[in-house]
Amino acid sequence: MTAPVSALDRLRADLAGIALADDAASIRMASRDFFWFSPILKTELDGRHAELVATPRTKDELKRIAAACARHRMPITIRGGGTGNYGQAVPLAGGLVVDMRRFDRMIFARKGAARFEAGANLLDIDKALDPHGQELRFHPSTRAQATIGGFVAGGAAGAGSCTWGQIDNLGAVTALEVMTVEAEPKLIELRGKDILKVMHAYGVNGIITEVEVPTAPAHDWAERIVTFDSFMAAARFGEAFTQCDGLAKKLVSIHDPRIGPYLRRLGPYLEEGRAFAVLMISEPQADTLDLLIADHAGKVTYRRGAEAAKAVAFGTHTERGGPGPLYEYTWNHTTLHALKMDPSITYLQLRYPAPDSLKLVAWAEKQFHDDVYLHLEFQRRHGEVVPSSLPLVRYTTRERLETIMAEATAAGIQVSNPHTYVLNNAGWKQIKAPQPEFKRLADPHGLMNPGKLLGWETAGQQAAE
Repeated sequence: MTAPVSALDRLRADLAGIALADDAASIRMASRDFFWFSPILKTELDGRHAELVATPRTKDELKRIAAACARHRMPITIRGGGTGNYGQAVPLAGGLVVDMRRFDRMIFARKGAARFEAGANLLDIDKALDPHGQELRFHPSTRAQATIGGFVAGGAAGAGSCTWGQIDNLGAVTALEVMTVEAEPKLIELRGKDILKVMHAYGVNGIITEVEVPTAPAHDWAERIVTFDSFMAAARFGEAFTQCDGLAKKLVSIHDPRIGPYLRRLGPYLEEGRAFAVLMISEPQADTLDLLIADHAGKVTYRRGAEAAKAVAFGTHTERGGPGPLYEYTWNHTTLHALKMDPSITYLQLRYPAPDSLKLVAWAEKQFHDDVYLHLEFQRRHGEVVPSSLPLVRYTTRERLETIMAEATAAGIQVSNPHTYVLNNAGWKQIKAPQPEFKRLADPHGLMNPGKLLGWETAGQQAAE
């Protein structure tokens, strides 16, 4: 008597010739992201995993995968580098994980624009653009691991946002090609505001296959660490530097003195009790930056020239005993470094809207001083300088975490809760676009990352009535 053939067996047969893996190690690695930054998500998502991993290399292979999943009603989770923090790469319903990292060709590159397959690594993209004298406008601190499709589907900002804003700003992405998950997959080109239909949607409503972005002229980026007497003195400098439009800059990151001990490789360049700034400046303008630093009573404790900084970032040279790329100590990399030393640490996501940004920062520093260690990442958004924050939090209870978020919201600080995997609860990061409607078009069987977007089925039933 033969055993019945399962849907997974039929899927596997349909995907013959495509790289597949079902060993425990591959399954575990492909079913995780950095959700463990959150003690709440760690409890909710530990142990969730896929049943099979597929690694396509071509669009034809990707079409076969989408069609087969539709035929067999197999849940499908798309992942890139897995550098997100919200459990969006974790399959809640098992099924198939599609690892996009071998789907990584450059479609074209020219002055001011480039187009890549979705699995292209962000650092590799900048290496490919370098001979053209171009670079990505901005990238997350996880540049060495993240993919461009993953950045569009789940990222927000990073090094360069002090000049160019965030990924969801109009013009930050020129075009997306999206594949539907149905028996006969279709390709849909999205441009303009239609891009928001899949922006920050974590692969719940279509497979991003190609990403076209504007690029910027490449600068020679020098790096600096600067210390200040107090956190607010450093914050005032950060705001002034970001507002200084005449200085080409790529990173303005301001840190509470108590964060210093968690960034061990920066230890030799930090001073006990003094706040610090981590900066990237166009090297020909570094002397002018020194004048601004002096005006704010700052002290430069570390200088790395552009040639050395690029060599370290591109992996062609490592300073003996020196730190890695300085952007890898900022944004949510700060949390990663802290967690390696203290597993009780977690984080929040805050934004301090203009025009009272620094007043709100000063209030938060005082109000939450005992259990929240602020660091600010300055951005330019919609013509205004706005600091955001991924502060370290000494986690005690879920109730205390929720109290901090509630008090911050009441004070006028914008909060996005990073301790939920439900897109509907994304706070200020929730995209105002018809994502549920597009899901019904691109994923009619509801197979993509199920459980992450709530209510789309109900909305569809209401629309049909």
